[in-house]
Amino acid sequence: MSSSVSIFDTTLRDGTQGEGISLSVDDKLKIAQKLDQLGVHYIEGGWPGSNSKDIEFFRRSKELNLVHAKITAFGSTRRKDSKADTDVNLNRLVESGAGVASIFGKSWDFHVHTAIQTTLEENLAMVYDSVEYLKRSGLEVIYLGEHFFDGYKNNPDYALQTILKAEEAGADWIVLCDTNGGSLPGEISEIVASVCSKVKVPIGIHAHNDCELGVANSIAAVQAGARQVQGTINGFGERCGNANLCSVIPNLQLKLNYSCISSEQLQNLTTVARYVSEIANVNMPVNQPFVGVAAFAHKGGIHVSAILKHPKTYEHISPELVGNKQRVLVSELAGQSNLMVKAQELKLDLNNQQNQSRDIIEKIKELEHRGYKFEGADASLELLLRRAYGGLKEAFTVESFKLLVEKSAGNTVASEAIVKLKVHGETVYTAAEGNGPVNALDNALRKALIPYYPDIKDMHLSDYKVRVLDEKDATAAKVRVLIETSNFQNTWNTVGVSENVIEASWEALVDSIQYSLIGKLHVEGNSEQEDHVGIVNH
Repeated sequence: MSSSVSIFDTTLRDGTQGEGISLSVDDKLKIAQKLDQLGVHYIEGGWPGSNSKDIEFFRRSKELNLVHAKITAFGSTRRKDSKADTDVNLNRLVESGAGVASIFGKSWDFHVHTAIQTTLEENLAMVYDSVEYLKRSGLEVIYLGEHFFDGYKNNPDYALQTILKAEEAGADWIVLCDTNGGSLPGEISEIVASVCSKVKVPIGIHAHNDCELGVANSIAAVQAGARQVQGTINGFGERCGNANLCSVIPNLQLKLNYSCISSEQLQNLTTVARYVSEIANVNMPVNQPFVGVAAFAHKGGIHVSAILKHPKTYEHISPELVGNKQRVLVSELAGQSNLMVKAQELKLDLNNQQNQSRDIIEKIKELEHRGYKFEGADASLELLLRRAYGGLKEAFTVESFKLLVEKSAGNTVASEAIVKLKVHGETVYTAAEGNGPVNALDNALRKALIPYYPDIKDMHLSDYKVRVLDEKDATAAKVRVLIETSNFQNTWNTVGVSENVIEASWEALVDSIQYSLIGKLHVEGNSEQEDHVGIVNH
């Protein structure tokens, strides 16, 4: 039977110390519920002694019906030259109602002298008194040896004394912290193994990512005997972040056969990672291991040809194990294998169309040479393939558009767009205003189409990016516009390229709406193809 590793999530506390990350109480409660569903064992909710937001979180967390996780309150040892039972911060931990307290104390003699400016003996007393008081108050106590590895490398005898004091006082866990994130896996492994041989209390690891070794150091610690890993979803955290639990958990469980969460819970990992990213309003790196959109994406024709024979040729695990999925990208590097896989996804009939396939590959290569990029614009790619193979029935055709931009004496800039479309054989001529030319075009297009396709009113542009492709051409440079569109269920991306940013935007806008209407047109036209399957959740 495999060894168990306890997962301690500190996204709601350490993670919020990352630059650009701020969570409301409601945000933290939603994330806590998701983390519990993932199966983590501890959720560190914040520091009730530091701010009113965290106090409210602990009060409202009692309303959560958690199944797996214990809500944990964070704090520090008592102040120097004081008593634990009168320490405000320690009492806030008790009053929080959390059943678990995680408190940090100094392990590095340099910090004792420099940061809190007291004696080594008083620091040991601070550790003992604080843990003893919290245990006496009925809490499970996780003691965090702050800067433990730096302290151990500088003065191993004293660093060890600090955690032995915590053990003597009754700590349930002792967690060794690489607070500055500067240790290497070999150092971590050697020190953890040494500590495990001297301490009876189970050991944990809290690694930061300043050398991009947070995950590696956490794994090294577990292999050396640690049985708790602390980290955050997506590696959020101060400076360069904390150990990323989205990589730690599958590495431990799938590669090393440790038991962290159930296999069913592991299949929710990608969903949880993207949910937390969305709530925090932080874009996940597309190439984030295990849970990133590109983690199991294949672009090169040779790679795709191989994975068609067996996914193991270019995938180290099955993406479904972590709730992700395989993706095949079609680009200038594509071969017929890429196209076959993509067409199969769209349920397009490629029988006896080899010549057509070669033509469409050449067209894609030509378009990408001109600046198009279909890796991040699956919707535009699907339209291209359907037009080539499936005889796509267009929802509408564009006859013309005009734009008027006026700046008044009061420095107000107004934009008005006029569009002329053909819909169901009828000519539609509509005008609309907007806070900019692209917004005006978007409004006019929607205004013209909503009477025919009412579902369009539920769509909105969720992202708009412009990239200059030929900087040397200055204002005459070619630009690529990527538009992300969402409705209540789905998100899709389209692309446009032109020397004129308005034309590029218009192309992406038109594709976005055409794409959203594919399924509806199939139903109306009694097409033999299935309803639209191309819109995907990102």
